[in-house]
Amino acid sequence: MDVLIYLIPIALTLGVLGLGAFFWALKTGQFEDMDKEAHRIVAQEEDTP
Repeated sequence: MDVLIYLIPIALTLGVLGLGAFFWALKTGQFEDMDKEAHRIVAQEEDTP
C-alpha cells in the first residue's frame, strides 16, 4: 500500500501533462481542417517534367 504514495502523484502528473498537450493542440489549430489531408492523399497529382 505504500507504493500508492508514489503512483497516485505520478498518475495525476501524467494526466495533467496529457490534458495540457491536448489543449496545446487545440490552441495551435491541429484539429482545424480534418478533411484536407485525407483529400490530399487521394488527389491526383500531375507529373511535370
